[in-house]
Amino acid sequence: MAESPAAKRWLPLEANPDVMNQYLWGLGLPENEAECYDVYGLDEELLEMVPKPVLAVLFLYPITPQSEEERIQQDGIRKEISSKVYFMRQTVGNACGTVGLLHGVGNISSEIKLHEGSFLDRFFKSTASMDPMERAVFLERDREMEVAHSVAATAGDTEASDNVDTHFICFACVDGELFELDGRRSGPLSHGATSPSSFLQDAAKVIKGMIQKNPDSINFNVIAISKKDG
Repeated sequence: MAESPAAKRWLPLEANPDVMNQYLWGLGLPENEAECYDVYGLDEELLEMVPKPVLAVLFLYPITPQSEEERIQQDGIRKEISSKVYFMRQTVGNACGTVGLLHGVGNISSEIKLHEGSFLDRFFKSTASMDPMERAVFLERDREMEVAHSVAATAGDTEASDNVDTHFICFACVDGELFELDGRRSGPLSHGATSPSSFLQDAAKVIKGMIQKNPDSINFNVIAISKKDG
């Protein structure tokens, strides 16, 4: 998941809502604003179990030659994307979990209020006017985030290893459009119209399509970031 063999590498983040919640809350997302939840399946009745409203969806999937080829092909088809979409590249190996969470939080800033002066508050204010690669470099040089990621990466149930073949991406609803945000791409990928009320179902359709292309794999996880009533 690194951009080059010499790139900095972190330990991968586990697809575990409890780990992600402690990570985000520690970085400045108030506990009463939003929380991560497991999505146990993509059928309608299982999607209904996910607390609403859903603000962002994280998807962990296996990297295969086919998925890589498709990513490269799709990356060649670029169109003008709204500047309202917060997007950053990924230059640190295994940082896809953190980049996915930053994509999630960065695109729901109108729905949540971060703790003033917290890491996330400072990060998004500092990177607001940067381009995607400048944001990647900013993250790569940020020692505070590296330490926080390391703590979160070792807090999961599975033994941390930097040899992984899975990748996190994020789905977000921005201005009535469903975007796939993947730091290994050159920019956001639009999947067409959506709305806050249909966002989870629309993201699930895209995810189902990706899973169907890898029928032999079981390495899939879906996590929703939902707004809390409090």
